[in-house]
Amino acid sequence: MADLARISRIGRLTRALLVTCALVATSAFAAETIDPGALKRLVHQDCGSCHGLTLKGGLGPDLRAQNLQHYDLGVLKGVILDGIPDTAMPGWRPLMSEEEAEWVARYLLEPVQ
Repeated sequence: MADLARISRIGRLTRALLVTCALVATSAFAAETIDPGALKRLVHQDCGSCHGLTLKGGLGPDLRAQNLQHYDLGVLKGVILDGIPDTAMPGWRPLMSEEEAEWVARYLLEPVQ
């Protein structure tokens, strides 16, 4: 009888541990948050390597807000995620989420950086 109680207790502990692990894992994926500091660094360092560290242009065009105002947010997001074929502009989809790409597009459209 004592063995059955011990096995039952181990079973309950195992289930509790599995449920806890599942909750932690799913909440980690669901709680993916935008890190504005990291995305600003990405824009100025990674994008800046082609577009100039001040985003005034280089190999790629000027990315300052006054030069992007005629672009729709969705278009910029698409360019960030999928790049521009037959140009040096790569797609960032393998490296960033759609939410991050939208954040970057909004950041680029802000008048003052």
